[in-house]
Amino acid sequence: MALDNYRDLSDRSKSLSAGFQFEFACSHCKTAWRSPYRPFRTGQLTGVLLRASHYIRKLSVVGQVGADLAEYATDKAHAEALQDAMVLARQRYTECPKCQHAYCDNCMDGSVCVPCMGSALDHAPRAGSEAGAASATCPQCQAAAAGGRFCAECGFDFAATHKSCPGCGALCQRQSRFCTDCGHSF
Repeated sequence: MALDNYRDLSDRSKSLSAGFQFEFACSHCKTAWRSPYRPFRTGQLTGVLLRASHYIRKLSVVGQVGADLAEYATDKAHAEALQDAMVLARQRYTECPKCQHAYCDNCMDGSVCVPCMGSALDHAPRAGSEAGAASATCPQCQAAAAGGRFCAECGFDFAATHKSCPGCGALCQRQSRFCTDCGHSF
C-alpha cells in the first residue's frame, strides 16, 4: 500500500528532543493519526555532549565525534522509524483498490472509498435515465417511446397517462410523486 499521506514531524537535530514521529491522514476526511514518538538516543546523547563541551574544553572533541556519529546514524534511524510507523498506519488506513489512496474506516464503504463510490453514483442516474427512456412504451400500440409528447407510431398523447420530469426530462407515470430517474418531486 502506498501510504504517501503523511507529514514528517521528526526532530533530527542534535538536541535532547531528537526523535522521530509521523502524522498520517485520511485522503478524504483528513482525520489525522500520529505515530508514537520514537526518541533518537544517539542525537540526544550528542546534544548532551555538545552542551557539556561548552563548559569543559576537553569534551569539545568528544562532542564533535558524537555529532559526526549522530549525523551518520540519522538517515538509517529515520528510515527504520518511518517503516515502523507505516506498519502501524496500515492497521488504521485501507487502500482503495480503485484510486489507490489510503482512507480511514469511516471513509470506506465496503471495499471502495466514499469518493469512488460517489463518482460511481454520479454516473448511475445517466445510465438509468437512458435505460428508462428506452424501456418506455406506448400504452396503446406498445411501440418504443421516442421521448416526445406523442407516440411516433400511433399518435397517442402521453400527457394523458405520463408526465415528463422538469429536472431531467424523463417520462414518468402520471400518478408518480417523484421522478424515478433523478428523484425530482412533482
